[in-house]
Amino acid sequence: MLDRLASSACFLLAMTLCSSALAGEVQVAVAANFTAPMNVIAADFEKTTGHKVVASFGATGQFYAQIKNGAPFEVFLAADDTTPARLESEDAIKAGSRFTYATGRLALWSPKVGYVDEQGAVLKKGDFAHLAIANPKTAPYGLAATQVIAKFGLTDTLASKIVQGQSISQAYQFVSSNNAQLGFVALSQIYKDGRLASGSAWIVPADLHDPIRQDAVILNNGRANPVAQAFIDYLRSPEAAQVIRSYGYEL
Repeated sequence: MLDRLASSACFLLAMTLCSSALAGEVQVAVAANFTAPMNVIAADFEKTTGHKVVASFGATGQFYAQIKNGAPFEVFLAADDTTPARLESEDAIKAGSRFTYATGRLALWSPKVGYVDEQGAVLKKGDFAHLAIANPKTAPYGLAATQVIAKFGLTDTLASKIVQGQSISQAYQFVSSNNAQLGFVALSQIYKDGRLASGSAWIVPADLHDPIRQDAVILNNGRANPVAQAFIDYLRSPEAAQVIRSYGYEL
């Protein structure tokens, strides 16, 4: 009996050591809007495979510049499809790795209950001091926000009230800290499991701005890293899709 227990313990120890030896990691650049679902997906991936995800969050345009300047990222989850396509045209990614992992939704949000109506008419009223958006030059959600404002014919009217964050996360922080009364944010930042987490919001109709198709790629740095491919495969799994949908994204 003792011999059997000892053999079992040795087997488990060997499996643990083997798993540790085979475990690797992947460096992933992630668009700021995808922070919450990425944290869940990365934890599930690590639990399932033993591999570690080292994620950095920020604006897509800034990540592009960093990648071109030699940043060690191996996988890139962008907030648009044009930046990954540009990297593909520059032979900066693993061939055939680009795909759309999510389609984002834009929302006008305030932490104050009842402040933002369901049609976005609060924009036309203009009874606020500051409106937060992400930088439209580097953040696709910021560009979408400017398109919505233009569709409402309010570009000039609201120009003096707009405060820009370098990423959608910073735009969200401006609003959540009450430095801006309301702002355009990613729906995923305020939405979980089919409901609004706090405050009041207008979920912007998709036809008021260009589609926010978010593409993922394996960068050249990740070509030879099997963990990079394993992570991309997991991102395309039904388990990851369930998480992505729960934060208001479309697939």
